[in-house]
Amino acid sequence: MAITQKEQDEFKKLFSAIVDNVEKSLFGKRSVIELVLATMISEGHVLLEDVPGTGKTALARAIAQSISVKTSRIQFTADLLPSDITGVEIYNQKKEQFEFQAGPIFASVVLADEINRASPKTQSALLEVMEEGFVTIGNVRQPAGNPFLVIATQNPIEQAGTNPLPEAQMDRFMIKTLIGYTDSAATVQILQGTAEIAKVLSPVAKGEEILKMAAISRAVHTNASVLRYIVDIVEETRRAQQVQFGSSVRGARNLTKLAKTWALAQGRNFITPDDVKFLAGPVLAHRIVLTTDAEFDGVRAEQIVLECIDRIKAPAGDYSA
Repeated sequence: MAITQKEQDEFKKLFSAIVDNVEKSLFGKRSVIELVLATMISEGHVLLEDVPGTGKTALARAIAQSISVKTSRIQFTADLLPSDITGVEIYNQKKEQFEFQAGPIFASVVLADEINRASPKTQSALLEVMEEGFVTIGNVRQPAGNPFLVIATQNPIEQAGTNPLPEAQMDRFMIKTLIGYTDSAATVQILQGTAEIAKVLSPVAKGEEILKMAAISRAVHTNASVLRYIVDIVEETRRAQQVQFGSSVRGARNLTKLAKTWALAQGRNFITPDDVKFLAGPVLAHRIVLTTDAEFDGVRAEQIVLECIDRIKAPAGDYSA
């Protein structure tokens, strides 16, 4: 079904309104907010590999407040159990039956803080819910949240006592990015108190509207030449000399889904090669496994993606056709 001009305009207007609202709580980080919101609308999840104190919790809370949905935070530790995430059945002696006590995963925006500190079994419990969007306890299967966004974090500094996510599980995240420190000008404004940082935000949208935006984004036009361009880039990551394993097909699918949402946020109902170039790094880099020699030499997967893009010629023509 074709997207009407009214739907296109309303999408861009609401997307901007949500980003503006979240930026009141996460000052000076508009580009990251846009990327995370687009991921949520694209029905994906986010992995943030960032140092402490950059606003990861504030980001999750601000998005949830802006769209008036439930949020939760799970602090991952070595002794965390899968049931601590999903919930557990407890026997009620008065009713003589088991009752389900829901875990923190039953929220629309879930912050999984320092996910690499938990055991692989606990990590898998979270990733299973992320993939299916449902939790099965006993014979009962129920949705975790709708809409549903997991923002998982990893601390790149402290690696002692951690369990790094296997490559196959990293593939479950639509994007991997970072918030990073604010620039010097923004930091000065924060210290001076001239940058108003809001801790509690008034909602500017509802969860139902996010679901509607997701449905609209699926209808964005994808020219065959642009789809071929995405496939060529993904296949090039597999041929790169310093790569042991390149991006999966899931990477190509997620890049297409995110590019559709991104195009609408820019006011277009079709994706372009520039959308693909901009999003390729966050979507594909964490799916690439470098050779041992490349890792030893300090090669970054993001660098490999950029080199792959440079080697693939972008298609020309009318992308709306």
